[in-house]
Amino acid sequence: MKWVFVLLFLASAVYVHRRGRVRHRLGRQLLDHSTFMAPLNVLMYAFSRVPTTPFIDDPARHFPELEPLREQWPQIRAEALRLREMQQIKAADGYTDVGFNSFFRRGWKRFYLKWYDEAHPSAAELCPQTTALLRRIPSVKAAMFTELPPGSELRPHRDPYAGSLRLHLGLDTPNDDGCFIEVDGQRYSWRDGQWTMFDETYIHSARNDTQGNRVILFCDVERPLRFAPVRALNRFVARHLIAAGASPNQEGDRTGGINRLFKYFYAVRLRAKALRERNQSLYYGLKYASVALAVAFIVWV
Repeated sequence: MKWVFVLLFLASAVYVHRRGRVRHRLGRQLLDHSTFMAPLNVLMYAFSRVPTTPFIDDPARHFPELEPLREQWPQIRAEALRLREMQQIKAADGYTDVGFNSFFRRGWKRFYLKWYDEAHPSAAELCPQTTALLRRIPSVKAAMFTELPPGSELRPHRDPYAGSLRLHLGLDTPNDDGCFIEVDGQRYSWRDGQWTMFDETYIHSARNDTQGNRVILFCDVERPLRFAPVRALNRFVARHLIAAGASPNQEGDRTGGINRLFKYFYAVRLRAKALRERNQSLYYGLKYASVALAVAFIVWV
């Protein structure tokens, strides 16, 4: 029975790696979070009630409950722009956002509206209309305003878990093809008042090569799934694992357990980076040896 689970894990990991036209190098994929989540992700794909393509055409057809977001985009935009003027759309203060920490180095900024829970107190205070609107759409599990200033980029990456789909609603964008996201090699350029939905477990990247700023509403929407047990599993993972990635905007907002520990893990990561600068061969040798030891432990326990 143990070997059945090992083979299922390996088959799932290979499927996730080969899924789509754009792929990470094998060495990077071995240590990617999506590899460890592969069996769960394959389950989400297998029972998805919406297409498992990189982009989801016509989100309103699959998610009619989201239509008020597009209808009320000017009101949402007004709150986002007021936040930007207050300089509240920003990088995390310290190491409190493990999910997006690497993005901050290249200019990306965010203000959380909710994260698999009720609105942050700061969001309810500063964005009352948007948070009230989101409260009426329970399929939106997470939401934030994100900013991509001129010259910023997000390098190719994939999100680890397939239990949701990503919605982007343009609020204040350059309205220019030089500001875009690519998902599995397919490009979309943001426009004010228009939206797109995509599967964030495909490799994707973004760039703003214009002179204008880009502010959008960014939402994680629960993936519709066949069969109640699969839906229950997805909600269990979201509630007990993904929710632990909650990151604060201000003092008084909730910080999830993963982010409370992140500063300690990051201290170890800084030491690892220093080792890589001094001796790349030793760094990669230790890195892959740790993966081999983990696999051996799983196989022989």
